[in-house]
Amino acid sequence: MTTSTRRTLLAAGLALAAACSGLATLPAHAQAKLKVAGIYTVPVEQQWVSRIHKALNAAKARGEIEYVFSENVANADYERVMRQYAEAGHQLILGEVFGVEAAARKVARDYPKTAFLMGSSGKPQAPNFSVFDNYIQEPAYLTGMIAAGMSKTGHIGMVGGYPIPEVNRLMHAFMDGAREINPNVKFTVSFIGSWFDPPKAKEAAFAMIDKGADVLYAERFGVSDAAKERGKLAIGNVINTQDQYPETVVASALWNMEPTVDAAIAKVKAGQFTAEDYGPYSMMKHKGSELAPLGTFEGKVPAEVMAKVRAREKAILEGKFTVKVNDSEPKSSR
Repeated sequence: MTTSTRRTLLAAGLALAAACSGLATLPAHAQAKLKVAGIYTVPVEQQWVSRIHKALNAAKARGEIEYVFSENVANADYERVMRQYAEAGHQLILGEVFGVEAAARKVARDYPKTAFLMGSSGKPQAPNFSVFDNYIQEPAYLTGMIAAGMSKTGHIGMVGGYPIPEVNRLMHAFMDGAREINPNVKFTVSFIGSWFDPPKAKEAAFAMIDKGADVLYAERFGVSDAAKERGKLAIGNVINTQDQYPETVVASALWNMEPTVDAAIAKVKAGQFTAEDYGPYSMMKHKGSELAPLGTFEGKVPAEVMAKVRAREKAILEGKFTVKVNDSEPKSSR
């Protein structure tokens, strides 16, 4: 074997090893504006997707990216839309692939020079498929504390979309926070089997109110409407809707997608995008999540409860308190 042949084989081996380890990077893109596409299975108004859409629009407004998107994409069409955007030359594609994991990962393998950043329950896939999630269990814990402090019946209702890890961990964190304030608090938990069905979520919330719940955890749209109609309180999730429900929504666990999106854009531009988990960018220390301002409920939450909430918030930010992550399906306690 000649020296030249050995060098060729060595280079090929090193390239393969880098790709398999997830350390291989995509080409840098020096142009002023990066071409970015979003693919969403629900309307962009939906809580979770709205945060991605907001962050990408902010980058667009700054002149960093060109941004196009498709919403209400059926799972059966998701792979086709991904391929269309990749073929059109979009360097970064974002979305949520919880129901189409296998198909989405196949597309990423077919377009190794395109960066994919997807909401996913799975792991990163080398070299170009990164994942993220709304790891907002920390502010969810804080809102649970507030909910228990505001409940007069000690009964909290919780309405979710599907019992997947991304939802379960937030519900459990909320429940743990509530138990810190009231160890005897009771929960009624229900999943509506949809990511966007406000009427169904509203009916589930009505049923909980009829059973005695006076505070509702609004993981889905529709829950706060039920609380408003019945004169009960609600806790928001992912977005802050207090301006729409000033007498109903006490507090919210707010998700800020900007740290995640901005990090991905910077890495693609620098040619440093690899397969990695962007989930930690959603945590409070990165300003990826926070307890939303109490607004109209400022001063209405018992002072002793808020003192405990602020102490917990400070401990979380200082790394002295860790919110437990529990991805199992939460169950009703009554």
